[in-house]
Amino acid sequence: MTFRYRPMFLCSLISTLGLISPLKELKSANAAEPSCPTPALSRIQKHQVTRGETLDSIAQRYKLMPATIINMNPSVNNGTVTTGSQLQIPPFNGIVVQVPNGQTWRQVAANYKVRPDTLFEINGCQQNPRVVFVPSVSGVTGTPNRITASSGVQTAPSESITGYPLANPTTVALAYGWQIHPITGKVFFHSGVDLVAPVGTPVEAIAPGIVVFAKDQASYGKLVIINHAGGLQTRYAQLETIQVTLGQNIKPGDILGTVGATGQPTSRETHLHFEIRANEPLGWAAKDPKEYLTK
Repeated sequence: MTFRYRPMFLCSLISTLGLISPLKELKSANAAEPSCPTPALSRIQKHQVTRGETLDSIAQRYKLMPATIINMNPSVNNGTVTTGSQLQIPPFNGIVVQVPNGQTWRQVAANYKVRPDTLFEINGCQQNPRVVFVPSVSGVTGTPNRITASSGVQTAPSESITGYPLANPTTVALAYGWQIHPITGKVFFHSGVDLVAPVGTPVEAIAPGIVVFAKDQASYGKLVIINHAGGLQTRYAQLETIQVTLGQNIKPGDILGTVGATGQPTSRETHLHFEIRANEPLGWAAKDPKEYLTK
């Protein structure tokens, strides 16, 4: 696909669709780069649910489809919102998709039948974004089925596992889903939960499986990954120490390592970063860990 940026045509297209306000005029005809709107993901608002509000009433308030709010907020179960909970509200209808490894955002545009120049502008004219907001145009609409941010595909049912990675239940410093980064202040997708615990606290496997990764991995720091039956995987990140080896068979409760602060922690309190992932057509898709954490 040959990508050509056509700002004047796109201004008209976006205005017609009612997605965002028309782009600002270019500073000059000879400007080196086009003027671009703020990326959609930087315009997400927070809405605290008050008594009497429903998913439909909130959607009407922000002129969105209920499915858009469902897809942005894992806490919305079966179309029900909880009083006091906070919702992430995007600027217009659409879904958030993480660009899979080995693909470009142009391929994402093709997959969702969205003009590449539209997707380019809506995401702030970024050349290599890893996460993009796909607007509800050209047949793309939100659906009641949750879309995973990791892959952009509907989640498939998997054999369930349950357990807890620490000896005792603890508080959550940062939940799963779209969040405001407590350190950088930027909107990002948190693919797991941060469970508050002191450095040195033993970290336990929640279910039987086999160790498929046990070493340093960029922002994850010291990371242990275990594959389980049913196409599920658990990740234990930012550890201080690793006490298992690649290929080791694991039983529930086996010590994998200790809580640390390696990599790039996403919470100010020391914690274990814990993830659940499911093996799906486009890779290991992040799932909400709260459905699996029991003690």
